[in-house]
Amino acid sequence: MTGLSLIPLSAVGAFRFGHWTDEEAGTGCTVIVAPEGAAGGVDVRGGAPASRETDLLRPENTVDRVHAVCLSGGSAYGLEAASGVARELEAHGIGLDTGAALVPIVCSSCLFDLAFGDATVRPDIAAGRAAVSAALDGDAEAPLAEGNVGAGAGATVGKLNGPACAMKAGLGARAFALGELRVGALAAVNACGNICDPATGAAIAGMRPAPEAREIADMEEAMLAAGADAQMPLDRTNTTISCIVTNARLTKAEATKVAQMAADAYAHIIRPTHTTNDGDTIYVLATGEAGDATPPLDVVGLAATRALEAALVAGATEATASHGIPAARDLA
Repeated sequence: MTGLSLIPLSAVGAFRFGHWTDEEAGTGCTVIVAPEGAAGGVDVRGGAPASRETDLLRPENTVDRVHAVCLSGGSAYGLEAASGVARELEAHGIGLDTGAALVPIVCSSCLFDLAFGDATVRPDIAAGRAAVSAALDGDAEAPLAEGNVGAGAGATVGKLNGPACAMKAGLGARAFALGELRVGALAAVNACGNICDPATGAAIAGMRPAPEAREIADMEEAMLAAGADAQMPLDRTNTTISCIVTNARLTKAEATKVAQMAADAYAHIIRPTHTTNDGDTIYVLATGEAGDATPPLDVVGLAATRALEAALVAGATEATASHGIPAARDLA
């Protein structure tokens, strides 16, 4: 064991992944399915979350297996997609057997993309069903599309100067192996702040000083310079939502601790982060396939942090210009 090695997301374990995207409307949803169920945890750091079924992940509550996480655009309207996820999982015979019916356990978080494209189009029940169908009926070994897809279709970053000075971001996904441990991360990057290189601190995507500018301004310094006059446009309209997937054997409490540790990735990459205008949420799903080969919890948490850092950066570097908003590759 010499360190983390990059692997395909599909190699993490018994997970399936799928998107539904409306490129013209600038919205979509992404689903992470654990067909056999997975231990789940969650960490919510942002001040404006839109979520479903996060309370059942608390360690004292009785449901101990999660069947899917749905990451969605559409703000609170996008929570409807999770109902479609549940219906399609039921159709595939996946869920908690209550004796009367299968009840899929689906957690969901949404980001605000209504100001990006067509605010009247939001991921709905049909969208959730389509994302699950893409996950379960598609090629399990095919690379997952990144950038302007799924929950990242309408994602933007760097918004202190308003939407006209923001940049496009999207959905990023990366995975690593460490011995028998497999850890991956998916992130829909719709932060209020800038996206920065964790090694150098240099901005990758974020706030531009003017709509036609080809450089990225330091948003934290701009906020400090404005002081009492600093105003965030479009309150509560940002959120970076993520899901860690791993083959580690974790309890619900341990999965929650991994989510808490992985939240450091946000602080390493997004500046500023966890603002009152962000609904930042991180889920963890652990299948337990690694069994006794699972390393100490702190090692799992560190690997999850590194995977999420890479996914957050990919959310910026894999995005392309859309709806008049440039992406990082346009400034290179």
